[in-house]
Amino acid sequence: MKEGSKLYLACVTLVAVLGGLLFGYDTAVISGAERALEAFFSLGDFGYNKFWHGVTASSALLGCVIGGSISGLLANGLGRRNSLRLAALLFFCSALGSYNPEFLFFTKGEPTFSLLIVFNIYRIIGGIGVGLASAICPMYIAELAPANIRGTLVSCNQFAIIFGMLVVYFVNYLIRNSLGTTPEMIEEGMIQVGWRRMFLSEAFPAALFGLLLFFVPKTPRYLVLSGQTEKAYKVLAKINGQNEATTILEQIKQTVQEKSEKLFSYGITVIIVGILLSIFQQAVGINVVLYYAPRIFENMGATGDASMIQTVVMGIVNIVFTLVAIFTVDRYGRKPLLIIGSIGMFIGMIALSILSFSNTIGITALIFIIIYTASFMMSWGPICWVLISEIFPNTIRGKAVAIAVAAQWISNFIVSSTFPSLSEWSVGGTYLIYATFAFLSALFVWKMVPETKGKTLEDMSRLWKK
Repeated sequence: MKEGSKLYLACVTLVAVLGGLLFGYDTAVISGAERALEAFFSLGDFGYNKFWHGVTASSALLGCVIGGSISGLLANGLGRRNSLRLAALLFFCSALGSYNPEFLFFTKGEPTFSLLIVFNIYRIIGGIGVGLASAICPMYIAELAPANIRGTLVSCNQFAIIFGMLVVYFVNYLIRNSLGTTPEMIEEGMIQVGWRRMFLSEAFPAALFGLLLFFVPKTPRYLVLSGQTEKAYKVLAKINGQNEATTILEQIKQTVQEKSEKLFSYGITVIIVGILLSIFQQAVGINVVLYYAPRIFENMGATGDASMIQTVVMGIVNIVFTLVAIFTVDRYGRKPLLIIGSIGMFIGMIALSILSFSNTIGITALIFIIIYTASFMMSWGPICWVLISEIFPNTIRGKAVAIAVAAQWISNFIVSSTFPSLSEWSVGGTYLIYATFAFLSALFVWKMVPETKGKTLEDMSRLWKK
C-alpha cells in the first residue's frame, strides 16, 4: 500500500468523534431538563433551593473532573481505544440511571433528598464518561492523524461536541412538544416524564459508540509504547502509505525510548500553558450560555417554545462557526484564531453586561449572544482541544493531558455551579466577569502560547527542550 487511505482515516475519525458527540449530548441535555428537575425536586419537603439546584444542574461536571483526572492513567494502562469503550459504557449506564433513579430502592415519582443524591450519582457517572472522552478522543485522533491535517481532524471532535448539543436541543424540543397541547399540560408533563425521557435519549448514541469502537485500531503511538511495533507500522501504512509510515515509525521510536520521563522533564512552562488554556476556555463563561440557554432566553423575554427555538438557532450558529475553525486552523494557525476569538467574546460579553445593566432585552441581546458564541466556536472551542492534544511531548502526553483536562472541568464546574447565585446578585456583573476573562485570554495567548501549526507530535519534544 504505497498511498494511505483517506477513507480509512475518515471512518476511524468518524467513530472517534462520536465520543465528542456524546460529550456534547451529555453536558447539554441538562439545559432542557433543569427547570423541570427544579420543579420536581421542589415538590419534596427537604428544602430544595438555589444551591442544590446549582449542584444538580452541574453535578455531571464533578464526574468530568474525575474522568479527566484518571484519563492519563487509563489511556496509558488500558490504551486509548479501551478507555473510550469504558466511556461508552458509562454514558449508557448514566442515561438509564438518570431516566429512572428510583430503580430498586425508591418509590417512583416521590422526590426525596436520598433520591436527589442518587440522581446526581448517575449524572456523575455520565460525567466520568465525558471526562474520559474529552481527554482521550482528541488524543486518539491526534495520534492517528498526519501532521498536515491534524488540526482539522481534532477540530472535527469539537464539531461533534457542538453537533451533539444541537441534536439534544432538538430532541429536548421534540420531547417537550410531545407532552401536550397547552402550556399547562406541557409543564406538568415535563415534571412527570419529560426530563426522564430527555436523559434516556442518550442511551441510543452511547450504545452505537460502544459497538463501533470494536472496529477501530489502537493508535500507533500507544502500540509502540506497548512494544507492538509491527502492528503500529500496519496502522501507519494504512493511513500514510508505506514509505511515510517507515519515517513516522522511526520518529515515534526515537521519542518513545525516553518514555520514563517525569512530568516536568520539559520544564513547568508547558504544563502551566496547558492548564491556563483549559482555565481560560471555561472562565469566559461559555458553558453558562450552553447549559442555561433556555433560561437566559426566557430572562430576555422569550417564553416557552420561543426560548427552545432560540436555543436551537444558537446551536446552528455554533455549528457554522465551528466549521470556520475546521477549515482555517491548519491554514492560518492556532494563535491568530484564538486572539480573534477572545476579542469577539470580549465585545459580546461587554455588550450583554451593558444591556443587562440598562434592562434592555430582546433582539439586540440575542445578536450579542450570537456574536459571543460564534467567536468562541471559531476559536477557543475547537482550538483549545487541538492544542491540548498536540502541545505536550509524547513522553509526558498522557499525564499532562489529564492534568489540563482536569483543570478544565474544575473550572467548568466552578463557573457553571456559581451562575445561578451570581445571576441573583447581578446578571450584568456576572457578564462583566466573563468579559474580563475574555480580555485576559487574548493577552495570555499573545505572550505564552507557541504556534504548533504543521509541527509533528515528535517536534513538540524539541520545541519545549529549547
